[in-house]
Amino acid sequence: MAKVLVGLSGGVDSSAAAALLIEQGHEVTGAFMKNWINAEGLPGDCPWESDLDDALAVARKLGIEFRVIDLIDQYKARIVDYLVEGYRNGITPNPDVWCNREMKFGVFLDYALEQGFEYVATGHYARRRVLADGSAAILKGADPNKDQSYFLALMTQHQVSHALFPVGEMLKPEVREVARRHELPTAAKKDSQGICFIGQIKMRDFIRHYIPDHPGEIVDGDGRVLGRHEGLHLYTLGQRKGHGVASPRDGMAYVVVAKDVAANRLVLGWDEEGTPGLYERRCRIGSISWIGKQPANPCRVEAMPRYRSKPEPCRLTPLRDGRVELEFEKGQRALAVGQICAFYDAGWLLGGGVFEQVGQ
Repeated sequence: MAKVLVGLSGGVDSSAAAALLIEQGHEVTGAFMKNWINAEGLPGDCPWESDLDDALAVARKLGIEFRVIDLIDQYKARIVDYLVEGYRNGITPNPDVWCNREMKFGVFLDYALEQGFEYVATGHYARRRVLADGSAAILKGADPNKDQSYFLALMTQHQVSHALFPVGEMLKPEVREVARRHELPTAAKKDSQGICFIGQIKMRDFIRHYIPDHPGEIVDGDGRVLGRHEGLHLYTLGQRKGHGVASPRDGMAYVVVAKDVAANRLVLGWDEEGTPGLYERRCRIGSISWIGKQPANPCRVEAMPRYRSKPEPCRLTPLRDGRVELEFEKGQRALAVGQICAFYDAGWLLGGGVFEQVGQ
């Protein structure tokens, strides 16, 4: 039996995770992480109060202790500032992956260990294994439609060794059945959407709240002016809609293929293989976390360049500075600097890092 602090988000997955741990005989305490309250007049719906009510109701139903942990300042410093600075610098950050590393298994895990807990548990759809040498590993979740291992790609061995994912061995319908069996108030609650802890708000509106528009030219690959953009921070690589430029070619859309930050120019190209900047095979990855042992020599892995993408075979070459170079077997669409790439081997999560350079 272990002493476990469960992050109760107010959703069905974390609720079922708590119920499963109780069934397994663990000493369970629930905690709600108060990370965001839609401060500063930000538009959108941040449902933290209703989520808190649901989390408290689940804890009461299960008969477990419940805590509210105020992490607003840490969330602002570690996630919101990172997100805003990334867009301001012309890259495409991923707040959800950093949220797991810095918040759920960062400051929240630190709090749990200081309070005498052995593990932090969440409702992630990922599987954890303890290996023969005592280290911990992560595999893709049993439900291929819900697998969330990608979002754990930047976790360290220390974090994984103190993490539990009780629902990772189950399919989503089975998770809801656990909640129904325990008569939990979240059993039929819809899955949450939006930015991690911030809720239902378009990224465009969120970023615009912090970064003023900075209009400039929209050009094609030859530098011909096609129109005007509102600010480079409002566009992402591979974006088909929202740039306001109609394509003169039937059945072929203009897409964003580059952001020239120095000249404040948005570059468009055709949405087809062979378009420079849109499809690339080579990239450099930095800020890497390895869950297990770091490879010392070039090796074959599968790389997942974004959530919901298919893991693609590639050659990984370690560099002396700790970064790695990837060469995919085929060109990958819209690899964006700042995004997260996860590395796998037959379903085992090896680790991940941040795209720092794309192309030659």
